[in-house]
Amino acid sequence: MVFPPPVRPVIEHLSLTTVDLARAVRFYDAALAPLGLVRVADYDEPEGASACWGPPGTLPAPEGAIGAAPFWVQLREGPLAPPPGTHVCFCAPDVPAVAAFHAAGLATGGTDHGAPGLRPQYGPGYYAAFLMDPDGWRIEAVTYLQAGAPPPPGPAHGAQ
Repeated sequence: MVFPPPVRPVIEHLSLTTVDLARAVRFYDAALAPLGLVRVADYDEPEGASACWGPPGTLPAPEGAIGAAPFWVQLREGPLAPPPGTHVCFCAPDVPAVAAFHAAGLATGGTDHGAPGLRPQYGPGYYAAFLMDPDGWRIEAVTYLQAGAPPPPGPAHGAQ
């Protein structure tokens, strides 16, 4: 199943927090690269340092523009407890990118929260992997297999 791109984004940008920005940057640089996203900016502002990722060649949108770098991680002091049930899902271009996202995340401090595989309970062709980032945020990469495409090797997975 392939969905056409929306006329406009539903969400302009999203920020997660971290207690260790350097660690988060290493993790997201590695995990997001297979999805075609790169770090496009680093900031050190009075309210805290941050980094953002988007498609190559983009920068954070100027004021009033729709964002080109929609994902941010911001440094915050003190204990961090991501709310239960919260997760962020990134679009992947294909099955190998989902697997590479998962492997890169595991190699840079993430923990497995669902190996790459089909998740038919989420819809036909829904192929995804889940990780917990080093701060405990649950992240996912998903792609949709074309109708009639043979399933990739590996098991189908239950609810995540």
